[in-house]
Amino acid sequence: MYTNNAYLNNSTIDRKDKSKELIITMCGTYKLYTKPKLPTWRPRGRLDFQLLFIASGKAHFHFNNDSDETIVHAGHMVLYRPKEPQKYEYYAKDNVEVYWVHFTGNNVTNLLRSYGLTDDKRVFYCGSGSEYQILFREMIKELQMCQNGYPEMLEMYLRQIFIRLHRNFLSSVSHDNTHKADEIDNAVSYFSEHYNEPINIDSYAEQNNISTSWFIRNFRLYTGITPKQFIMRKRIYNAEALLQNPQYNINEIARIVGYENPLYFSRIFQKLKGLSPSEYRKNI
Repeated sequence: MYTNNAYLNNSTIDRKDKSKELIITMCGTYKLYTKPKLPTWRPRGRLDFQLLFIASGKAHFHFNNDSDETIVHAGHMVLYRPKEPQKYEYYAKDNVEVYWVHFTGNNVTNLLRSYGLTDDKRVFYCGSGSEYQILFREMIKELQMCQNGYPEMLEMYLRQIFIRLHRNFLSSVSHDNTHKADEIDNAVSYFSEHYNEPINIDSYAEQNNISTSWFIRNFRLYTGITPKQFIMRKRIYNAEALLQNPQYNINEIARIVGYENPLYFSRIFQKLKGLSPSEYRKNI
């Protein structure tokens, strides 16, 4: 599991702070590819607000009734308000990547309403562009570094997220999830199981009676990346896990994850991770 989190005053305890209009207390990201499941269960909720962004894959939420499951796909956000029960799970098989932020303040409810985040909005479509990921990453960095003026910078980044959401709400673009979500879920499952085999995107689309352009466009909409990028990242994520086991040499790992050419595998790995496979193994 990859995690990168930051906490105000190094405290993970949620709190209610009315000293300012908007205060960011913690933020971070999770990405599962080895740990099979990451559950969260807060029956009494929290004292602060929490905004979650599903950047890729999907997450499983339980609202109101524990037995009722709501699957939230990439390109959507979930907003929890204070004292609202929270129960949700992330699964590695879903290739989920989530960003989150907790915030409090003396007028947060009215502030959210001014950006279109009215009381009825709990799960909402926001789009899957990289802009949200960039803003979340900047918040994480600011809260980790705590340089001069970081509280104001944190607020600015979160307000930018709110502004982008508001613009999206005002555009009134309808988003039909049902058919698209089913098609993409099937593709994600298939690619996750067969990632180390040769996969031709055109052939996959033809076999499933959908056009290649429609498939690529909607796959990217729901996961934030193209099918080819998804397969490549799946291979590299699994290669990371294998590199932690000295039983396999790098050439063997390349073949296991689907690359016959070890040099090509090394180039792809370094492009995604910033290190060669051998350097990555040494760091471990």
